[in-house]
Amino acid sequence: MGLQAEPSSSRLSLWWRFGALTIVLAEFIVLGWIAANAYSISSPIPDQVVGPAGQVVFTGADIIAGQQVFLRYDLMDNGTLWGHGAYLGPDFSAAYLHQLALDAKAWLSQRPQANQPKDMPTVGREVLTAEVAALLAENRYNKATGILTFTQPEVDSFGKQIDQWRTYFATTSQNRGLPKKMIDNAEELRQLTAFFAWSAWSAVTHVPGQTYSYTNNFPYDPAIGNGPSSAAVLWSALSLIALLAGTAAVLLAFGKFDYLGWHDKGQSADIHPGLLPGSASPSQRATLKFFVAVALMFLVQVLVGGGVAHYRAQPDSFYGLDLTAIFPSNVLRSLHLQLAIFWIATAFVAGGAFLASALGGTEARGQTKTLNVLFVLLLIVVAGTLLGDVLGVRGAVGKAWYWFGNQGWEYLQLGRFWQYVLVVALLVWAVFLVRAILPAWRQKQHREISTLFLLTAFAIPVFYLPALFFNGSTHFTVVDTWRFWIIHLWVEGFFEIFATVMVAVLFYKMDMVSLQTATRVIYLDAILFLGSGILGTGHHWYWTGQNTVSMALSATFSAMEVVPLTLLTLDAAAFIRLTRSRCDECGKPVSVPHKWTFYFLMAVGVWNFIGAGIFGFLINLPVVSYYEVGTNLTANHAHGAMMGVFGMLAVAMLVFVLRQMSSQENWNRTQKYVKVSFWGLNIGLGLMLALSLFPTGVLQLWDVIENGYWHGRSAAFLDQPIMGYLEWARLPADAIFIVFGVVPLVIATIRTYFHSRATHS
Repeated sequence: MGLQAEPSSSRLSLWWRFGALTIVLAEFIVLGWIAANAYSISSPIPDQVVGPAGQVVFTGADIIAGQQVFLRYDLMDNGTLWGHGAYLGPDFSAAYLHQLALDAKAWLSQRPQANQPKDMPTVGREVLTAEVAALLAENRYNKATGILTFTQPEVDSFGKQIDQWRTYFATTSQNRGLPKKMIDNAEELRQLTAFFAWSAWSAVTHVPGQTYSYTNNFPYDPAIGNGPSSAAVLWSALSLIALLAGTAAVLLAFGKFDYLGWHDKGQSADIHPGLLPGSASPSQRATLKFFVAVALMFLVQVLVGGGVAHYRAQPDSFYGLDLTAIFPSNVLRSLHLQLAIFWIATAFVAGGAFLASALGGTEARGQTKTLNVLFVLLLIVVAGTLLGDVLGVRGAVGKAWYWFGNQGWEYLQLGRFWQYVLVVALLVWAVFLVRAILPAWRQKQHREISTLFLLTAFAIPVFYLPALFFNGSTHFTVVDTWRFWIIHLWVEGFFEIFATVMVAVLFYKMDMVSLQTATRVIYLDAILFLGSGILGTGHHWYWTGQNTVSMALSATFSAMEVVPLTLLTLDAAAFIRLTRSRCDECGKPVSVPHKWTFYFLMAVGVWNFIGAGIFGFLINLPVVSYYEVGTNLTANHAHGAMMGVFGMLAVAMLVFVLRQMSSQENWNRTQKYVKVSFWGLNIGLGLMLALSLFPTGVLQLWDVIENGYWHGRSAAFLDQPIMGYLEWARLPADAIFIVFGVVPLVIATIRTYFHSRATHS
């Protein structure tokens, strides 16, 4: 089980290290500049908003307080703001803006010179629309005084919309499953409406000296002439050139240098795994309880997800029951997201700990106790977060909602206190990894791969820290800047690279690839994934208050993210070759003990191409994202990428550990559950996308283009019969995913846990 040295001639060129380091540093400098720039270019929050006569309509303090009402009641898990959030309710900024446009048009049409019959010529209506557009586009903010002046129709619309939002929160069928009268306090409604009014003003008012708004003219609304900016069209076209150039360069490199990618050691003899199933150190056995928690969280997460999907099909009843009284839709959606992150991250943490022990080869004193402490910390984070989700929205934790309840930021709903506990847990994990890998690091020939393992692992706690850079009163543009450092960089960047390192270590320890190949693949994936993915993070920022420079960089690099995802499909074929080594003497394929682990890794390659590659590229071009963001095509991409890639990676690690912990006899009884799970998860996910998420997303995109973004996100659109049929069509897909995908995995995990306890008791 010891590590075998590679000859010095097999050492990698220094250019691999230099290239990876240069790309990462250069792109982080640019990304850091974009993040810092967000503080100065974001739409201003005025000290006061006044009417034409100078009367105060609302204040900057009201806007900030309204944002906190928005967060405290977890409305980002109901609808969206500037396109980001949940897909059950409306986009609040778009809905407010459209009503404002209607009110402004009605006000203008009442002027004596504008009085026209209802059947006035089309050109007359176009002139009136142009007048509304000009009225709302004019920037009346005085930077010197901090005062924003509203026109009379803007003042009148604000007062009118307070009552409209009160009606929205009181109507379950319209708000898609929020608690009855969730927000009924007059002051909270006024402040919340002030926040929506400011977000709508930012979306339509032109940046001084420019012909586009602070949100690059998002959302699309023909009633006020809001359409895609010139920059959105230009950089969509130019990003395609970057994609073609990047694809050509990478294919040229792979054609010229045939040693790139996964290659076996050229052996035809039996594979002798460096990790023998049935044997494990005490700390490796201690990871099994993490995977039991993973399987159980996975089960709860998909059951909750089924509840969220039901709210789209039948918002005011759960088979005759009023589910909103117990688990309203925004709480279920928050639980669904948080549990997805928790079970996947926990699998990575436990898998990393298992492989670190294997890489080190020896076990330091107290490692099992360290893992036990880590397990308790993770349980505290999970339990605290889930309880906070349920109680925080109900106001049960009072003014401490931001610390112990639900922060309200999508994907980062856990209270600030639980975030600090999570950071401590990740640091404990880092300490464990250092002590586990230290023996391998001391061996010169293994120092590089050990260092890469530690660096990619350390990036996970380090790049979670931006979650602590903002609070409930921070400007929404600034928050979304840091929020996607975590969502995109943490999850789609460094988790992905850490997964590559774990797979490389796994293949090397199983004597399937050389140390040189394993190390080269790590550098190659870092260059390809981070080279496009770091600045590609910005495709989330097109409409959240960033400028056109950010859009240009983001669109260009985001398009190139497809290149490494395309190459991952070749990895799937390479995995097959690696698992089909032949024996010289017998002339038959060698039986590989980790067959189902490799099958799940193959699924990762396929789903990376489909979910992240095809469906991700479909929505990432600025001119497409402008109409699409926040529709079901986003959910289609999210499910295909999050579950298809990171979920399958987590399950692959779980299955690997289950096999390691099982005797041959136990595995013979257990692997049938794993086999059913493999097909259940993949078939269920495929049907979920094909029967519901993709077609509903296409119809929603079509409606946005035809009628405006506000309409494609409205209850009127979602309540159409065709949308209802497609939402119900998801039911068999969800049933297959849960019953044949997740449940067998839970059974296999629990069986193996008790088998391991009985074997080592």
